[in-house]
Amino acid sequence: MKIAMFVEGCYPYVVGGVSSWVQMLLEARKETDFIIHTLLPDREQSGQFKYEMPENVLEIREAYLNDNDVVRPFRKRTRLNEEEKKCFKKLLFGDDIDWLGVFRFFEKEDISVNDILMGEEFFEIVQDLYIERYPQCVFTDFLWSVRSLYLPLFTILKVPVAEADCYHAISTGYAGILACKGHYLYNKPILLTEHGIYTREREEEIIKVEWTQGIYKDLWIRYFYTLSGCIYDCASQVISLFQQAQKIQLELGCPKDKARVISNGVYIEQFADIPGKDPEDGHINVGAVLRVVPIKDVKTMINAFALAKVKVPELKLYIMGPTDENPEYYQECLEFIKGFQAEDIEFTGRVDVKDYLGKMDMTILTSISEGQPLSILESMAASKPCIATDVGGCKELLYGGETDGLGKSGLIVPVMNVDKIADAIVTMATDEALREDMGYNGRLRVKAFYRNEQVTRTYGELYEQYKDWK
Repeated sequence: MKIAMFVEGCYPYVVGGVSSWVQMLLEARKETDFIIHTLLPDREQSGQFKYEMPENVLEIREAYLNDNDVVRPFRKRTRLNEEEKKCFKKLLFGDDIDWLGVFRFFEKEDISVNDILMGEEFFEIVQDLYIERYPQCVFTDFLWSVRSLYLPLFTILKVPVAEADCYHAISTGYAGILACKGHYLYNKPILLTEHGIYTREREEEIIKVEWTQGIYKDLWIRYFYTLSGCIYDCASQVISLFQQAQKIQLELGCPKDKARVISNGVYIEQFADIPGKDPEDGHINVGAVLRVVPIKDVKTMINAFALAKVKVPELKLYIMGPTDENPEYYQECLEFIKGFQAEDIEFTGRVDVKDYLGKMDMTILTSISEGQPLSILESMAASKPCIATDVGGCKELLYGGETDGLGKSGLIVPVMNVDKIADAIVTMATDEALREDMGYNGRLRVKAFYRNEQVTRTYGELYEQYKDWK
């Protein structure tokens, strides 16, 4: 069986998180062949893989959101006929979109995205949209905003999609749209697994940015809602990692009968005999397994740790994970440490977490946004309590689901609340019995509900279910 998998901005260029999950699934499903469609902003990262490809990965196809509009010289200029104009108008207006017509149009040879965006037909469609819905704007600003909005989508729509038995998108957005193209063109089933809710993440980003304002923020947000609507409609199953994420999917328009929860997992046996803490180590060790990037809010973690260390001088913080994804932010963190004159903070770089977790007394995650963090599951598998911000599935992991029946395996704290995070560190550091109880609960929870063996078996059953789909 051949699966075409679609990822955006992660695998195989970024370590951890979604990338680790993809690698785990590929390695576990040795009897299944995969073609990976991976989307990047541009060609700068091309070929810079951080993972060794399993033998069952037949091919990796890179595509670029900001790619050059390469077409054959002396070809006929791309124009839209009346039917195509209707199709594009539905797309821009978001009304009863003819996605099959859109995908078929971009299957034509020598389509020029620039021709379309700068053409008379597209101009007329944008003009109609402007008159009907946005007459309060300056038209020239509106026109160029719409052109910039659809440039990456049209660029991705030109990308050829491999024929496969099943299409598996690991997000909505552009990866989801490319998977939908395969579904529509080859009449094969499509699965969606959302680790985070892509549409909401983009919405939060757009609300915060300064490069677009007012009605144009609404344009961008509506655009991403349109992209997610396409795959929610045509997917056979829409999978989330935890209950709260599923609720958001339903709010965004996912049909209830398609929605399903399949949690992340770990191989718990790998954490059974990891190296323990040196009896001579006089520190209380706090471990953070993460990529040093802004979304992990490492600065808040450093700030809270520095405050906690005033009350508990024995504290030491290990920040474990790659620092090269955002070198500027890493340097800012180093300067932040100097500014606080904070001591006992060590950046280890990328490590095998099994070499470190056993030496920790607790772990911490202060992210602004998460799905269902693998680092928390690994901490729980290693019987270590965790402090985590109230994002994504963190609370469900640490406090248990509705029918869990197990005790807490950590403490949940508010996002970016330095004082509350510092208090949680102090609470955990000064109560060894609490740490042991929470660590014990965490390992029981992983053993009962979050095992990779179950995850890979479930996806294998899903793939087989759609093997002869018609």
